[in-house]
Amino acid sequence: MANNTLTLEEIKKEFLKCRNSCDYFIKNYIKVVHPMRGLVPFGLYPFQTKILREFQDYRLSILSKFRQAGCTTLMAGYALWFILFQPNKKVAILSKGDSEATEVVSRIRLMYDELPIWLQPKTTKNNDHTLALENGSSIQSKASGKQSGRSLAASLLIIDEAAFIEYIDTIWAAVGPTTSTGGRVCVLSTVNGIGNWFHRMYSQALEGSNGFHAIRIKWQEHPEYHYHEGFEWLYEEMQSYNPPINVNDWETVTRKKHTFKEWMQEYESNFLGTGETYVDGEILRSLKENCNKDFWIRYNNKMRIWEDPQPHHEYVLAADPSIGRDRDYSAFHIIDIYNGKQVAEFYSNRTPINEFAKIIAAEARLYNTAFVCPERNGIGNNLIYFLKEELEYENLVQDDKRDIGILITQKNKENLLADMEHNIRSNRVLINSERLVNELLTFVIDPDTGKIKPDSHCHDDLIMAYATAVHIFNKLRTNSFIESSESGDKTYIPPAIQNAYTYNIGTSTGELTQENIKWLIGR
Repeated sequence: MANNTLTLEEIKKEFLKCRNSCDYFIKNYIKVVHPMRGLVPFGLYPFQTKILREFQDYRLSILSKFRQAGCTTLMAGYALWFILFQPNKKVAILSKGDSEATEVVSRIRLMYDELPIWLQPKTTKNNDHTLALENGSSIQSKASGKQSGRSLAASLLIIDEAAFIEYIDTIWAAVGPTTSTGGRVCVLSTVNGIGNWFHRMYSQALEGSNGFHAIRIKWQEHPEYHYHEGFEWLYEEMQSYNPPINVNDWETVTRKKHTFKEWMQEYESNFLGTGETYVDGEILRSLKENCNKDFWIRYNNKMRIWEDPQPHHEYVLAADPSIGRDRDYSAFHIIDIYNGKQVAEFYSNRTPINEFAKIIAAEARLYNTAFVCPERNGIGNNLIYFLKEELEYENLVQDDKRDIGILITQKNKENLLADMEHNIRSNRVLINSERLVNELLTFVIDPDTGKIKPDSHCHDDLIMAYATAVHIFNKLRTNSFIESSESGDKTYIPPAIQNAYTYNIGTSTGELTQENIKWLIGR
């Protein structure tokens, strides 16, 4: 806006407009440095306006963003507006390092310096980390550290690139009073693996369980990265750069500069494991893009079904049981032996083993009396007991020793996983489940030990059930497994019932304790 010749009355009106609307203030009076265009007015793109408004509408907000979205600069403009028009307000900005902390303040100082004189209150402190105004308001930018949280009491707290901040758990614990007394908090970050503070807080925000409002933006919303009608002036300008930039080529060009994992985390904002994924990244990308969301549900969304049983088709159901007490998950998959297609999936951490058995028996009978293969480790023995003795399910898979189910050891676990990976890679099986693919995205090779495992705070129950299903699928196609027969069978009593009524379970501290499981078997 041309403001050098404004009358006193016009200045008053403009001041009120700026005070009442952060959008208006930034669009009309903030200048930023663009990497190609130099110093330019900060013309907000629609997705940036959306972020700004949601940060103002919600006291606690957390943003998952893509790389180079301009969000740190946006927050700098918001912070300056916050202190310009409100007396005695303190804004605290927490960055991952000192260079990032001083960079934020330098952007704010540039914005302040480019304001017209009637929007510039005098400063009382102006250095690399602080901008303080004569109205009593100030912005302080700090690098992260163990003690950083103790001095972050503020009217507005901005945590920039939270997923990369060391000691963020300790810092957040100390910041509690800021949120409990009415302070506003804006958290923003690109994703950086899973199990960290940002991942937990964002996931809880999506669930609505921690008071934060979750915001997610996609790179396709950025007009410089994806074509949008109405921005022809921008695309003409981009063509004039040296070298020219064609917005329609941006994705192809940018993908070539990054690995699959980097692209998925930094631009698609997917929370991935910290190690190298066990299944190749490009395969995972394809699986993710082709997840089948056209399913129907049973048992309160615990079971998802993509295809009803087909006449004359045979099916395998492989199950990985848990105790059903909010710890690990009980899971099973149903695969069509005819074509390797995943047709159904069950996933729950709140289903007791006896109920799990009833569901397996019912669904297996529905799917043409499917071949059922439970894992017989630990609690799996109890599952087998219920299926065979209580529910009298007639098509339980046996190994060559005529033991029901499959006993998974560290040695054959690696073989099962390798078999699964080979079948996925060679397209012998078809995965429909997004839940399974999400587990595969966090199923990694530990860079220090070389072990294959789920990343921190993640699970592999769906993976192990699927690996078993694929293994039995292959065996059944070569007829090397034995069906359970009624003749000559004695009553099956699993070792866990023969020898004891206790079951080893993990506690929240990682220790083992024993729980009495008589309630599971009605004794």
